[in-house]
Amino acid sequence: MRLIQCLNDDRLTVAMVINDREVQVIETDEGVYGLARRAIDEGRSLASVVESALTETRLDYAQIVAERRLLPPLTHPDPAHCLVTGTGLTHLGSADTRSAMHSADKVDESELTDSMRMFRMGVEAGKPEAGAVGPQPEWFYKGDGDCVVAPETEIPSPAFAQDAGEEPELAGLYVVGKDGQPWRVGYAIGNEFSDHVTERFNYLWLAHSKLRACSFGPELFIGELPDNLEGTSRIVRDGRTLWEKPFLTGEGNMAHSLANLEHHHFKYRNFRRPGDVHVHFFGTATLSFADKIVVEPGDRYEIDLPALGRPLRNPLGGEADFGYSAAKAL
Repeated sequence: MRLIQCLNDDRLTVAMVINDREVQVIETDEGVYGLARRAIDEGRSLASVVESALTETRLDYAQIVAERRLLPPLTHPDPAHCLVTGTGLTHLGSADTRSAMHSADKVDESELTDSMRMFRMGVEAGKPEAGAVGPQPEWFYKGDGDCVVAPETEIPSPAFAQDAGEEPELAGLYVVGKDGQPWRVGYAIGNEFSDHVTERFNYLWLAHSKLRACSFGPELFIGELPDNLEGTSRIVRDGRTLWEKPFLTGEGNMAHSLANLEHHHFKYRNFRRPGDVHVHFFGTATLSFADKIVVEPGDRYEIDLPALGRPLRNPLGGEADFGYSAAKAL
């Protein structure tokens, strides 16, 4: 089952995807968030709640996309109660990454970079048995719900940014129940979007490089996630493909299990605040930045992961220069 959120008659509307031409409207006043809260409160699956709320109304999916009425597939009524985070060094990665890992076996442990050391910890123990805890991954914060842009709309890059690079990822979407128990609503295609030049200059600037906009969707995938997911990431400029590369995700291509990544995120009490929404990016190993691609405003990111539905597409935009940002004394 795959769901979208969109604007219909200027109202937040949820619909189930029938095919690439039609979606079927679901009766709800609070979007997917309301459906998820209902499922949690009633002890039912989200799929059963959706099926019981289906209407006869169908909408033209292509028209919704063309008119840019798509919304992220899970939102909170108050964006401050949507937390956007992610983990890195989680995927087995490219041949270069594997080669680096293999060659690292030949050097003294003290000579490894912190990144390589953390990566190896995941490879060696990141998929513990059910109920056991593996090593914690790299973790970062991107912002609250205000940093999320809808599919098909511009991703803004701040004037001070050194780079505006896509990161094609799998995103987990969650709602926290009244008792503080996190519940996974489903998964979506994600573009985590980062400043790789800033990160490369000094790894301690990773936190700065991640404080950027992002996008996920357009569809929410409900159900058991395939172990192996194959997709394509591309950049389109003036109607022509500037860069394109396949990528892999899903647990079969990761150093950590999703359960281990979820545990290390939600083990913190402040991430189990009842009613909050969480969007958590699970990492990638495929970047146009690695191929020395420099994007320009107007270029379009396209992340295609067929198992999760329609591709996620966003053009690159810009942001006005805020100028000098020091606080003023009251």
